[in-house]
Formats: sequence, structure tokens, C-alpha cells
Amino acid sequence: MSWRWEYDPSEEHVIGGAPPAFVAEVEKRADELVRAAEALYLDGALFQGENPRSEHVRVPGGMFVFLLVPRYECGYVLQVTYL
Repeated sequence: MSWRWEYDPSEEHVIGGAPPAFVAEVEKRADELVRAAEALYLDGALFQGENPRSEHVRVPGGMFVFLLVPRYECGYVLQVTYL
């Protein structure tokens, strides 16, 4: 399995209607967070601890809530706030 991220419950629900430049910033930062998680949790599928808490991530033009689930080797963008 390889690390990935996705919108939860769906892209349209979470970020639909946001300007493309803002969406690009969110997705760029989500990519960075997943790469960092992959380096931190070398075999995430075997991870036995508690999942990290969700975090608020600032990006130009707003912020988003990101949840990392090491056992699934996946990050989830849960909510986006565009200012």
C-alpha cells in the first residue's frame, strides 16, 4: 500500500466552489503532509498506536482540517475554510 490523501466525504462536499488557486494550495499542502507521514510511519499498515489528532493547516487564502490515519496509510481533508 502506498500513502495517499483524499477528501472526506467527497471533493465536492469539502471543497466544491472554492477558487482553483486555493484548491491547488490545499492539495499541495496535503501532498506534503502525506510525504512527511510516509517518512515518519515507515510501515503505517502495522501501526498500533493511537491515530494523531486532526490538525488545522493554514494555506494562503484560508485553512483546512487534516486527519492522518497511519493504519490506512491515508490522510483526509475533512473541512476547508476559504477566506
